[in-house]
Amino acid sequence: MLVKTKVFGEVEVADEKILTFDNGIIGFPDLKHFALMHDEEKGADAGIRYLQSIEEPGFAMPVMDPLIVVPNYDPQVNDEYLSGLGELTEENIVVLVTVTVPSDLTKMTVNLQGPIVINSDNKKAAQIIVEGNDFSVKFPIYDILKARKDGE
Repeated sequence: MLVKTKVFGEVEVADEKILTFDNGIIGFPDLKHFALMHDEEKGADAGIRYLQSIEEPGFAMPVMDPLIVVPNYDPQVNDEYLSGLGELTEENIVVLVTVTVPSDLTKMTVNLQGPIVINSDNKKAAQIIVEGNDFSVKFPIYDILKARKDGE
């Protein structure tokens, strides 16, 4: 499938790479199909990737692996929130968090309270809300990413 995007231009996305969010994502319930993309020059391991909407070319949400900034991130989630994703195992579960990138990069944050959970086997996904106050909606990451980059 050929997808026109604002961030990446026109890109080819294989049907088997399309993620389906049956309930959409928070704030965008009508957007149900996405592709996970990254900057080819930086590679897939660069940290920030983009959840690109298939339905809305102008919508690409920055996301990242939460373990990069919070190595012990392991929120407890009610199983009913994940029931539509099929059987999740250590091998097929992918957890991402959304990244907010303001004009002042030192104020960059991730939302640890609303992770995105993906079953990589069947490409089903959901954004869920973690109960309790253990995880922040605006967890600052600039200093963590800078230290990580400086250490590499």
